[in-house]
Amino acid sequence: MKRDTTISICKGIAIILMVIAHAEAPGWLCKFIFEFHMPLFFITAGYFFSLRYLDDEATFVKKRIKGLYWPFVKWSVFFLIIHNWMFDIGVLNERYGNEMGGVTHPYTWHQIQQNLWNIFTAMGGYDQFLCGAFWFFRGLFVASILYLILYKVIGNRKATPYLICLLMLVLCGWKTHEGLRIVTLVQGGYRDMMGCFFFGCGFIFRQFVDRYNQWVSRYHASIWSTALFGIVVGLFSVYLTANMNWRSTYTQFLSLPVPALLGFLMTYNISSWIDKHEGKLKQFLTYTGDHTLYIFIFHIVSYKVVSLIKIWYYGLDIHQIGCHMVIHEYSQQDCFWILYTIAGVGIPLGFTILNDKIKERIREYRASSGSQAQ
Repeated sequence: MKRDTTISICKGIAIILMVIAHAEAPGWLCKFIFEFHMPLFFITAGYFFSLRYLDDEATFVKKRIKGLYWPFVKWSVFFLIIHNWMFDIGVLNERYGNEMGGVTHPYTWHQIQQNLWNIFTAMGGYDQFLCGAFWFFRGLFVASILYLILYKVIGNRKATPYLICLLMLVLCGWKTHEGLRIVTLVQGGYRDMMGCFFFGCGFIFRQFVDRYNQWVSRYHASIWSTALFGIVVGLFSVYLTANMNWRSTYTQFLSLPVPALLGFLMTYNISSWIDKHEGKLKQFLTYTGDHTLYIFIFHIVSYKVVSLIKIWYYGLDIHQIGCHMVIHEYSQQDCFWILYTIAGVGIPLGFTILNDKIKERIREYRASSGSQAQ
């Protein structure tokens, strides 16, 4: 039976959009992307939530630990270890930083220890300049487990998915309106709670797809609905800009759900069309969507390759390689964001392919060695 790769393609498109936005693409494009690209990841994760986990919570938690907590800890510790060394070789410095003028500094021994504790106990403490997207691991980890807990507490009823989503919206509205923080969660919990809402939306959408599969197939054929979704998202990005910023205001909270959900539907429609047409585009996006982990982890480091090229091209100060996430100078006038995107996606995927081939060779060698021994 042919595999439906629609969700994998959705994730592939989403990760590429994330890399584009982090590469300081033209402002209008970044605003459009920020309206929906991170909610899309939570929605696609919720799409695969199964009610069988209500009676097998341990399996669900183990999967979350293996797929989110452990990669976060492993790579956060790695970047913590090399943080000060990055200053020694010039990848980081105290002169150039983010767009707001903030810079990073070498860690003291005490800071290294504190960050290590934060990594293990709170999924925080990661290197902000080299691991800027790592908040997603904590956000999805908390959101998915919170969703399971709430489902168990409320009970397995038809209305439960809708009640959870409504509850998350009410709590996020209260939180942003009053400027409240969940002190036990790094960054205050807004991303985690909104992530739970979008996770629930993904689960609801899956039920909808399973129940009305024939109607959904006809619905996907409409280019007009897809275009309409894109137009609405575009209008929100101009007049009611929002994203999953942890410092979101009440107005930004109110502005997020509609474009986020419509942006997902737009992406899902496009992905469904691509899924039905065999070719290189489908293969690339499917593979990318199935291997988003290493793009999340290494796209910022991969940008540094292009930063070296930009420094050479414009004759900039070599220390600008320390800019986060990319070199800000000329970023809104030139097209270096395209090269940053190619590197941010291509380099991690290249290493992933190489790693897969090495593992395959090792398995073949072991298999042949075992057969010869027999």
